[in-house]
Amino acid sequence: MSLIFLYLALGAVAGVLAGLLGIGGGLVIVPMLTFVFTGQGFAHDHILHLALGTSLASILFTSLSSVRSHNKRGAVIWPVVLKITPGILVGTFVGAWIASQLSTNFLKGFFGVFLLYVGTQMLLGIKPESTREMPGTSTMFGAGGIIGIFSSLVGIGGGTLSVPFLVWHKTAIRHAIGTSSAIGFPIAVAGTLGYLINGWGVTDLPPYSLGYIQGTALAGIVAASVCTAPLGAKLAHTLPVDRLKRIFAFLLYFVAIRMIWSIF
Repeated sequence: MSLIFLYLALGAVAGVLAGLLGIGGGLVIVPMLTFVFTGQGFAHDHILHLALGTSLASILFTSLSSVRSHNKRGAVIWPVVLKITPGILVGTFVGAWIASQLSTNFLKGFFGVFLLYVGTQMLLGIKPESTREMPGTSTMFGAGGIIGIFSSLVGIGGGTLSVPFLVWHKTAIRHAIGTSSAIGFPIAVAGTLGYLINGWGVTDLPPYSLGYIQGTALAGIVAASVCTAPLGAKLAHTLPVDRLKRIFAFLLYFVAIRMIWSIF
């Protein structure tokens, strides 16, 4: 029973931060699940795979409310979503297969480096310049594939990668964020299927797991994060978000170093 409350708390924090800072909940969910699963004594070889798969499965639910909210404000560019989605689906599914072939320690190191990258972006306020026109279908497929692979390997909805890509291609930031939220749904679909299929039949998984998706953790995270994400969005209009992002960047550095250190 105490674990349910722990997962609810994790989902609540992830929801608030996602709404407040505009970050993917996976940046919080994956490392926290890694620490919790380790503390529960789950098989070491499967800990990161379970954290990544569960994170992507939670995005299936949380992304829908985000897309609906952005779409009401006319911030989703649907032709871009349709053009990039085939590459997203292929890349994310392939990324889940790649992750299933990699060790937990490698995935820890990869995720830790990714957190350092995101933390640096937040700390320095790095933003791409709008210098290019939106590319054609083949280039969009390739871009979607790359975004999908990386998103699957770190268990996020892709906003950290898709927003800069869209802004770089002359998309206003409001539309880039809205469109990225819509792109997050096919990432979640393909990632969830990929981690479910590649983890199916794997031995030593904890109870209530479907492949690399841990059902108890998923239920708690989704139940809380769906409720708290709107609160985070409201707080974003009253709190100093830029200053909070810089503070959060140092937290990402701490988590990244801890994850990398745990490898040795």
